[in-house]
Amino acid sequence: MSPDKDTSIEQMEMESHLEGNDIVTNLQMLSRNYPGAVCLSTGFGLEGQVLTHMIFSHRIPIKVFTLDTGRMFSETYAVWSATEEKYGQKIIPYYPDAGALQQLVAADGPNGFYCSPEARKNCCRIRKVDPLKEALAGQKIWISGLRAEQSDMREQMQLFSFDISRQLYKYHPLFYWSEREVKEFIRAYHIPYHPLYDRGFKSIGCAPCTRAVAPDADMRSGRWWWEDNTTKECGIHLPLPPTEPQAFTI
Repeated sequence: MSPDKDTSIEQMEMESHLEGNDIVTNLQMLSRNYPGAVCLSTGFGLEGQVLTHMIFSHRIPIKVFTLDTGRMFSETYAVWSATEEKYGQKIIPYYPDAGALQQLVAADGPNGFYCSPEARKNCCRIRKVDPLKEALAGQKIWISGLRAEQSDMREQMQLFSFDISRQLYKYHPLFYWSEREVKEFIRAYHIPYHPLYDRGFKSIGCAPCTRAVAPDADMRSGRWWWEDNTTKECGIHLPLPPTEPQAFTI
């Protein structure tokens, strides 16, 4: 049987185990079945804060990490600190390679990402996509706060899927949640949240690449707003360039 068929069967089996359970139960089950190999990525947006609360408040042994690009809002660091203080647990940071970053800035300047989509994607690669590889090393389940209604591209994704290029499974527990449900959960459990959401921001990323938008604007329209008709993604939720499939058992 080919690796693609194997992973399809494994994915269906995993989905059947997750189906019908609440999110905390699923997170606990995954952490038991794959000790030390389940992680959550957070950029301190609302969704990441909801999932961090579920993991930290229930003391679930899942690694929570963030990609510190070096260009984050000062408010982002404040939310990071407040979250660690509230739950008494640490969020693990991953950083860009210093040499690669130095070469990028030397070649393109500190704000070269404004010049072209290619320059911007290269900046995202060095600051986020490459550090993500280190964060995911040795992991079998990658959890994120991605939701279907955030963009047309994300709507085409799945609640649970296999990322063949990274050789791990991705689980999006809040995939079918609405923005209203996320905000209600934040309020109900008094979870620290990013203050820029109260200033018209609908998505939180790097400071030079994110801005406030109109209340009825698309949720991703505040990201890389100077680019027209491009996919509003940094690349961490897009598959890597094709590689030879490897055997993988879950």
